[in-house]
Amino acid sequence: MSKPVIGFIGLGLMGGNMVENLQKKGYDLVVMDLNKDAVKAVTDRGNAREAASARELAEASDIVMLCLTKSEVVEKVIYAEDGILAGIREGSTLIDFGTSIPASTRKIGADLAKKGVGMLDAPLGRTPAHAKDGLLNIMVGGDKATFEKVKPVLDEQGENVFYLGELGAGHTTKLINNFMGMTTVCTMSQAFAVADRAGVDRKQLYDIMSTGPSNSPFMGFCKNYAVDGVSDLGFSINNANKDLGYFLKMAEDLGTRAEIAEGTSNNLQAAVEAGLGDGNVPEIYDYFRSLDR
Repeated sequence: MSKPVIGFIGLGLMGGNMVENLQKKGYDLVVMDLNKDAVKAVTDRGNAREAASARELAEASDIVMLCLTKSEVVEKVIYAEDGILAGIREGSTLIDFGTSIPASTRKIGADLAKKGVGMLDAPLGRTPAHAKDGLLNIMVGGDKATFEKVKPVLDEQGENVFYLGELGAGHTTKLINNFMGMTTVCTMSQAFAVADRAGVDRKQLYDIMSTGPSNSPFMGFCKNYAVDGVSDLGFSINNANKDLGYFLKMAEDLGTRAEIAEGTSNNLQAAVEAGLGDGNVPEIYDYFRSLDR
């Protein structure tokens, strides 16, 4: 049985590595990205070509995959005059691997359904290195029949593929996950900064805390930067700030308030305004270390 043709928009660190993994596994691809060097890297490997528009990409694809930065960008790619909605074929599937606002995801899914197109929201866990090896964690929401239809392709990309229920459940889960993770990073980074001010050895603090229930991989990433000067969590303060904003919007849509998330969001926004947005999240330690009363 022949493999489906995949259209892929968004060739950043994660998306580019996902495409490389699919190419290694014999899929034919149609790709788009504003970064022409990233496009060339894909097409030079073979079994891939560049589309001139999202409409053209959708017309040529059995499965359209998005790995984009923001809900606004996803909506633009979907609804533009030469966008995906204008060209996508009945019976095809759209998968959004980015982190988006669930309400936006459900709106797009409803509009695609009118054309006989299935949609899954499938945000990702783990790193670009895992993407290259097909070892991502993938959190999927959407119609169960649509999920089963494309699961063989998802299994090529993820070591752990979780089906979570109706459309929007994937993005909801990812935002909760990132709220927890980024709050942990901010908390531990501030703990190191306060320890430094108080004359407490940061490595000793880590040695003590890491022997107890607070220990986690996120604590390790924070220690690597605050103690060893190694920034090895490949997720930027800008991205974390965006995701916390989305989490707060989701909480608002649900009729509740998330006060702890508000604190995390305020810290991330302040670090962005201090010029640290391009750094990895544990580098927020530098922001906390600089604070005066």
